[in-house]
Amino acid sequence: MEQQPTPKIVYRFGDGVYINLTNRCPNLCAFCIKTKWHMDFHGNNLNLSSGEPTANEVVCALEKELKAAPFKEVVFCGYGEPTMRLDILLFVAQTLKGWIAQAKFPPFKIRLNTNGLGNLINHKNIVPELRRVVDIVNVSLNAENETVWRKIVRPVPGFEAGYESVREFIRLCAAAHFDRLVASCVDKTGADAQAVKKVAEADGAVFYLRSFLDAQD
Repeated sequence: MEQQPTPKIVYRFGDGVYINLTNRCPNLCAFCIKTKWHMDFHGNNLNLSSGEPTANEVVCALEKELKAAPFKEVVFCGYGEPTMRLDILLFVAQTLKGWIAQAKFPPFKIRLNTNGLGNLINHKNIVPELRRVVDIVNVSLNAENETVWRKIVRPVPGFEAGYESVREFIRLCAAAHFDRLVASCVDKTGADAQAVKKVAEADGAVFYLRSFLDAQD
């Protein structure tokens, strides 16, 4: 039996260094690639079934990776929802902010890719904490209303009414004035992209239409 490569805590994609904090997520999105790509992302094994990384492990892996090659941003985005581990996210992001202040690396941005359910997950408004350590927020809005949202993202029990929480999260982020706020949906999923764009812009975000991913290139 072929042995899987060691799971990656951090990995590269484009000009970014990505942080894989967790595989847990309150959604089972119909378009999610983590199952059909067998927890692999372009040659990176992101399967954390053997255990989620500690804050120290993330920081150590990051420092090593950031020294290895140029990059433009550090992104909290793996095969799970980063705000499921909010305390670790905030600690790591604060460490990154410290490195920026020390000019340890060339200037870079810190981005969070999220499903927008962080307030519901953590039972509080997490936006003020995020604003102190995150520059850019990308939210997966995914649908123009709750009915379509439930069909596409397939929330687990307890999160069925999450669509309005996602919209509220976007509005709170807009009011917090991050450097950039993006709300996206995936094409070919049944969502009305133009209707989602109107919702995103009404809530204060820039809209982005993501490509539906099937097989890896």
